Amino acid sequence: MTDNDTADRLMDKRARMMPALAMMFVAQQAVYFTGSRLDEGKLRLVNYVSIGGWLVLSVVLLFGLVTGGTLLRDRRVRALMNDENTLANRAQAFQWGFLFTMGGAILLYILSLFTPVDARAAIHVLTAIGIAAALLRFGMLERRALKGG
Repeated sequence: MTDNDTADRLMDKRARMMPALAMMFVAQQAVYFTGSRLDEGKLRLVNYVSIGGWLVLSVVLLFGLVTGGTLLRDRRVRALMNDENTLANRAQAFQWGFLFTMGGAILLYILSLFTPVDARAAIHVLTAIGIAAALLRFGMLERRALKGG
């Protein structure tokens, strides 16, 4: 298999994987916010594991967005996968992540006028919004580019 074939196969896989990862990430947030957490005073190991899992997953997803998921690939394959179109798509994905995060921050600010908002929960929500929006947008743009549209 040539480097071009490998890059094409991996780009297709990445385009399908990013939206799926975003959905999995959002689903994990729903589980996190419906369960018990550290701020409820119950210092159980499962709480630390839950928060640790969220932190690790957030860092991994963010790292995947920054690198395009190609860091462990051969230099030639990375160069093929990170063409101008992909770099533009990634830049737009980060734009969307930023805009959605700012929108979430404004909504949390408004919410805080009526009810107390825990700082840890606010950070968690804003981080999740930004990462999920960027993953979804990057995946959508990559899929569109691969379809030729």
